[in-house]
Amino acid sequence: MNKLILIFLLISSVSSTERNRNHYLTKTGEVAFFSHTSVATIEGINNKVASVLDVCTGDLSIHLLVSAFDFEKESMQQHFNKTYLESDLYPDARFIGRIVNFDASQESPQARIVEGGLTIKGITVPIRIKVLITRTEDSYRMVGETAIKIKDFNISIPSVFDAHISKRIQMTFNFEYAVCQNEE
Repeated sequence: MNKLILIFLLISSVSSTERNRNHYLTKTGEVAFFSHTSVATIEGINNKVASVLDVCTGDLSIHLLVSAFDFEKESMQQHFNKTYLESDLYPDARFIGRIVNFDASQESPQARIVEGGLTIKGITVPIRIKVLITRTEDSYRMVGETAIKIKDFNISIPSVFDAHISKRIQMTFNFEYAVCQNEE
């Protein structure tokens, strides 16, 4: 409890203007995943992803609602939410990490690695993600991709669908960050 109070006081002591200048936000980021086997191709897209980027530290936080993924077929969406990701029990997924060697002042595109923990179904797995970061006058754009193993997140596939779903799921994302606005 004392650590929580200390963290709150430290955060509160930083002026909101300084925080806003260092923090960039998106609420309309896009995360997509893709599974391809000889039997089926499955793709889900979520374009309601929130993310905050601290340009001073390279810290990155991503949060999404699992049930916000859209699929070509409604039955895929139902299986995804009910059977595989159990979105009623685990409604969100998160990534907390840091961009390695991020330089906020660099104007040319930066190919970087993001290291952190991806949490799905309450299980956090360390991952490394390749990203490309592009800076404009007042924003940052970050795109990237990685692959995850479904077994790492305790995602069970019924044997009848085993051939339909790849054991490694390809994930991509696209975020357009703008400076956080002062909410005073």
